[in-house]
Amino acid sequence: MTMKNTCGPIWVFAEAAQGRLQDVSLQLIGKAHALSGVLNTGVEVILLGDKVKDHMPFLFAAGADKVYLGDDLALAWYQPKLYTEIIVTLAQEKKPEIFLIGSTCTGRELAPMVAARLKTGLTAHCIDLSINEEGILEQWIPAYGGLISIICPKNRPQMATAAKGVFPRPVMDDSRQGDCILLDIPAGFDGRIKTLQVVRMEAEAVPLESAAIVVAGGVGAGDEEGWRQIADLAQTLHAALGCTRPVVDEGWAEHETMIGQSGKMVSPELYIGIGLSGELQHLIGVAGAKVMVAINKDAKSPVFEQVDYGVVEDCRKFVPLLNEKIKAYWGKK
Repeated sequence: MTMKNTCGPIWVFAEAAQGRLQDVSLQLIGKAHALSGVLNTGVEVILLGDKVKDHMPFLFAAGADKVYLGDDLALAWYQPKLYTEIIVTLAQEKKPEIFLIGSTCTGRELAPMVAARLKTGLTAHCIDLSINEEGILEQWIPAYGGLISIICPKNRPQMATAAKGVFPRPVMDDSRQGDCILLDIPAGFDGRIKTLQVVRMEAEAVPLESAAIVVAGGVGAGDEEGWRQIADLAQTLHAALGCTRPVVDEGWAEHETMIGQSGKMVSPELYIGIGLSGELQHLIGVAGAKVMVAINKDAKSPVFEQVDYGVVEDCRKFVPLLNEKIKAYWGKK
């Protein structure tokens, strides 16, 4: 289905953190390119930062038709008010139909600030985007044990955020080219907050986003001792350790390790879910996993409908035995 072009372009905010283009930006450009085919419109990208123009070929290759480039020392570090001012001013002039932003630390702050200034709606943590018969963007999120779509029928742009891994990385076409529009950066802008120094913390464990194996635990662990058993298994497997929201609520793990709709999206070769029921809000975070295994003592748990292999057993009994067997097997090699 292709519609008559009666709307503005689809925008994507391309985030370049510490000089590195974020994967979620390319994924959103790919999705925007697919949506633009339905609306018969173009894909335009906003790229802000310092010394970031070298990223433009990747944006065009991913599906961008035009890039609005703000390349200035004043944009070297993300400044909420300045970034918002630049984007809002440009949006008021160009009138995009849709605006997509990655659900990153930056995006989760920037998107609502832009939406508020433009007096439009915003749907956060979308797991799919589609165009309905009226040409309206349907923004799909998990809710009430299933999926619901949210629409913004009147105000523009229609805004949505999505996390890394929700959409696949597009097939890059290095032959694609597009237009570059240089942006004027407001001089002497009073952002009130200035970045003086950035201190990077080294991860103590395997990062969730890049792990080949992810072990995720749920509240079925029972207590902190049960949670430590799951953590020990992850360490034995050299796996990243993730969790569900109830585990964070219990205080057994930090929010940064939460997988799901309001947490992180992962695409490991192997995912092992232990003591979790299989709520959609968590499982959408591992939709890209190649092989999925669940361990749960309840044979009727919904999680078994979603995985490739299931073990019906009390994780408090099974996980320590599994850990010992793996250690013994590797000890013989």
